[in-house]
Amino acid sequence: MTQSIDLTHTFSDNMPVYPGDPRAELHQIAEFNSDGYNDFKIETGMHVGTHMDAPRHMTADGCYISEIDVNTLSANGYLIDARDHHLFPPQLIDLSMIQSGDIVLVFTGFGSKFHHPNYFEEYPEFSQEFTRLLIEANVSMVGMDTPSPDRSPYTIHKMLLSENILIIENLTNLDTLLGVEQFRVHAFPLKLNTDGSPARVIAEVQV
Repeated sequence: MTQSIDLTHTFSDNMPVYPGDPRAELHQIAEFNSDGYNDFKIETGMHVGTHMDAPRHMTADGCYISEIDVNTLSANGYLIDARDHHLFPPQLIDLSMIQSGDIVLVFTGFGSKFHHPNYFEEYPEFSQEFTRLLIEANVSMVGMDTPSPDRSPYTIHKMLLSENILIIENLTNLDTLLGVEQFRVHAFPLKLNTDGSPARVIAEVQV
């Protein structure tokens, strides 16, 4: 028997956005009582809320979200507990526990500040040494409960995406995976011809 855990923030009209990005807007444009049906419209950048970065986001010729092999979007997951670290050291990674193609999730606890004013200012980051080990492990995807694995000039983004390692930002509920030895991750973006997309991310746990 399995249990599905939603690791996705709900897309809403008041979602925080990365400084300089356009505000996400969600409008109801038809109502059942007056129109006989309900309909909604969204206006958003691609890097809002829980979303996936494709290689094209920070490489000149990487693939778009629409070109990602769907077979890479579901895989065994591995959780790294990075709480109390502002710069993640390589010692947090045990290569013997990660298999090629795994989806690695990094729990920092910072996701609890998703709606706080300092969410885009004080988040912890990946070190280059930490990132090199993820690349060495040949993971397919890395997700985190922060807005980004790094800051400008976005060296970590470029290191991962140039190796075709997808990035999921702004995850939630990663604390529910603490102590879970085996789980699968399903991370499905919209099929858009863009550099990134909102995504629904689910952890599947044996119970």
